[in-house]
Amino acid sequence: MNQIIIRDAETRDLPALSEFSCRTFTETFIDGFKVPYPAEDLATFYTDSFGEAALAKRLAEPNCVFWVAERDGEILALCHLGPNGLPHPDAKDGEYELRRLYVSKNAQGLGLGTTLMKQALEWMQARTSGALWIGVWSGNEKAQKLYNAYGFEKVGEYQYPVGNWMDDEFILRRA
Repeated sequence: MNQIIIRDAETRDLPALSEFSCRTFTETFIDGFKVPYPAEDLATFYTDSFGEAALAKRLAEPNCVFWVAERDGEILALCHLGPNGLPHPDAKDGEYELRRLYVSKNAQGLGLGTTLMKQALEWMQARTSGALWIGVWSGNEKAQKLYNAYGFEKVGEYQYPVGNWMDDEFILRRA
């Protein structure tokens, strides 16, 4: 078994990124947390968020990074960072957000979440003297504890659309 590498995602990764993102979202929120998303909303969300066209736009966004952790050509985790887009009155231009940090079920326990989190913090801190931001599903206490351990505190709430379904999310900030 070869070692895990972390690298920038590329357009050649789009099919695998799309499949990985849909699968990991399903493993986490549907299989794990049992969120009862209606099938139509889920299909819309997968296309709008994880379809190849949507992911290609994210890869091309200025001031953003999109990393994958892979082993033997298999994506095990991803991390997406960019300018903060969370709806909070204290958010300022030039601040950054951890937009997504996904680790596949079969790669849990390998330390990829921690490795990517540390790399993400370094990347964001090198680009801003302002706050760092994360949006996290209100029911994902494990992720909230991880982010709290890195100095993020809950400062607000908002609703995140999954199709027409609205998830209750927390806004976390690290000053």
